[in-house]
Amino acid sequence: MPTALRICPLCEATCGLTLTLDGTRVTGARGDRDDVFSQGFICPKGAAFGEVDADPDRLRTPLVRKDGELREATWDEAFDTIARRLPPLLGQYGPNALGVVLGNPNVHTMAGALYPPVLLGALRTRNLFTASTLDQMPKHVSSGLLFGDPFAIPVPDLDRTAHLLMLGANPLESNGSLCTAPDFPGRIKALRKRGGTLTVVDPRRTRTARLADRHVAIRPGTDALLLAALATTILTEGLSDPGTLAGHVEGLADVEEALREFTPEAVADACDVDAGTIRTLARELAAAPSAAVYGRIGGSTVVHGTLTNWLVDVLNVLTGNLDRPGGALFPLSATAPAPRPPGPGKGFALGRWASRVSGHPEAKGELPLAALAEEIETPGDGRIRALVAIAANPVLSAPDGDRLDRALAGLDFMVSVDPYLNETSRHADVVLPPPPPSQSAHFDFAFNGFAVRNQVRYTPAAVPLEPGRMDECEIHARLILAATGMHGADPDTVDAMVIGRTLAKAVTEPHSPAYGQDPEEYAAGLGGRSGPERRLDMMLRLGPYGLTLDRLLAHPHGIDLGPLQPRIPHVLKTRSGRIELLPEPVAADLPRLRRTLDDAGTDNLVLVGRRHLRSNNSWLHNIPALNGGTNTCTLQVHPEDAARLGLADGAPARIKADGGELEVPVEVTDAVRRGVVSLPHGWGHDRPGTRMAVAAGRPGVNVNQLLDGSRLDPLSGTAVLNGFPVDVSPVPATRP
Repeated sequence: MPTALRICPLCEATCGLTLTLDGTRVTGARGDRDDVFSQGFICPKGAAFGEVDADPDRLRTPLVRKDGELREATWDEAFDTIARRLPPLLGQYGPNALGVVLGNPNVHTMAGALYPPVLLGALRTRNLFTASTLDQMPKHVSSGLLFGDPFAIPVPDLDRTAHLLMLGANPLESNGSLCTAPDFPGRIKALRKRGGTLTVVDPRRTRTARLADRHVAIRPGTDALLLAALATTILTEGLSDPGTLAGHVEGLADVEEALREFTPEAVADACDVDAGTIRTLARELAAAPSAAVYGRIGGSTVVHGTLTNWLVDVLNVLTGNLDRPGGALFPLSATAPAPRPPGPGKGFALGRWASRVSGHPEAKGELPLAALAEEIETPGDGRIRALVAIAANPVLSAPDGDRLDRALAGLDFMVSVDPYLNETSRHADVVLPPPPPSQSAHFDFAFNGFAVRNQVRYTPAAVPLEPGRMDECEIHARLILAATGMHGADPDTVDAMVIGRTLAKAVTEPHSPAYGQDPEEYAAGLGGRSGPERRLDMMLRLGPYGLTLDRLLAHPHGIDLGPLQPRIPHVLKTRSGRIELLPEPVAADLPRLRRTLDDAGTDNLVLVGRRHLRSNNSWLHNIPALNGGTNTCTLQVHPEDAARLGLADGAPARIKADGGELEVPVEVTDAVRRGVVSLPHGWGHDRPGTRMAVAAGRPGVNVNQLLDGSRLDPLSGTAVLNGFPVDVSPVPATRP
């Protein structure tokens, strides 16, 4: 049977797949053994690619609301509706009457990477909300403050490190996050095989923790205290050695003074990790021939998320492991701008504007997604009256979905770009469905910037578009035209405009490969069969490796660009041109962390989330092959807590917190530590008006309904989804 190559878009690992085809139908998927990055690795999500692609509940045509009901419509009718309703509304109430919500899947598609920035630049709204404030914004903020660039995120050099300290991450289930690494499990096993050390800090004994040399079952939400104590130990015991970084760091003495109170003895009770263990961790980290500290969502979606992420890189700096092989390095994507000469940059600022209702400061141009409902509900100038949601389902992913559900129903107009009629898109006036992934080309603009090895791969669409479908890039381009008063123009107009603007700037920059050239001639020489491909070719040519699309197409399994290399000082964009180790916003937030030193343990339970290898947030619950087995929505409870509270395995429990209460089956297991319960994220598929039959048959409960949106990390605006207090009790049996 014929085959086609495709990069998997279902998680951050970006594995290469070989698809088996029967005409235009995907009948199977296996790992591409010749892929330069993944080398044949595949997980259950990738193996289910054909089932994801052919899901009968995927929308095939646009939906337009008529007489209060969403009905199938033509593409022309859909874009006509947008052009007729959205520009006049913004003309009357101003650009901030529009909210834009970008969901996680945007970074898994070419269209999601290329077009939303153009839409935002054209419409000029400040009301941007993304999944980042439910996940990774603390890392962006800490990197922006330390290095001057919120996208300068160092990743662990997994293939060469001798010591990996991992906090709040479970890559054997998630396949990695902000660390693009196909076969993360195999890379961890290789670390152990070559004599390296793996330490996992996590309140759950995850699959990853079971592979570790040491598992530290920390009290949830106290990672920043533990990391501060590690840093203090390294500093006070004279173990700090920044090495070649010394001339590029400022504020080292200030950090030592700022963290002085966070001794192992001071944090031990709050973390529930004894002081001796903390000192051992610090000494092992400092003594390792190479080491990397890596933290993810468990350390981001907590009350001190930005401080936790800042301390991760403080430790990498103190031990001399930042920007060196075997430590934590900055990837260099093939479509990144060509490196500029080292020197001071513009720096990174927080709070350039604030949300209208609660005054939440922006971070990286975004406002907290937890604030979206109040921005829609609250009357007054600047109220959000229209919404564009692209690959986003905040009714399930954001705190207090019930409130947001009600708020969305009160919008004047809403557009959703989504393949499903889900809990959020059901409120839209126009739904624009992208085609299945087999019918779309793929390039990882975002994840190559977080990859543990520099490489570049591109896969054209595996099969042609079905009749009646529209290419996802064209959907986005036509949305931009309809929303900005250019309805009816050729969609290629959008790509030509971006190319023209990009080249007009590039030819004036001395470090650019296009410097001094004629922009029109340069544009005329670009390859590609479509506007998106021409943009990709331009970015490759302007990038650090001087590649072209034609060369990439000649290497269908990708081009290996080599291991990560040191990039400091070129990567730094701070105003000083150095690593600013104690940024003012961080210093101002440390007293809040100090106040938690006296928070010893109580009998109160705290909740953490969890991931499953066959799941990705709320995306894949409609795929039969990825449901069932251990992929269930249960409340995990330690046996001693279950006995104390009168909870029985399989019986329902009632769980209460700030935002409400839920009833959920109990799973008694010692995989969670005492005092902690765990409920997975992304469930709750029980709302009327959706068209996801499989998910609705096993709906689970929405863990984020336990939150009212008031718990945020103040520096990043990220919702506290982990480590918050809950009350749990058995549900009384009903009498017959």
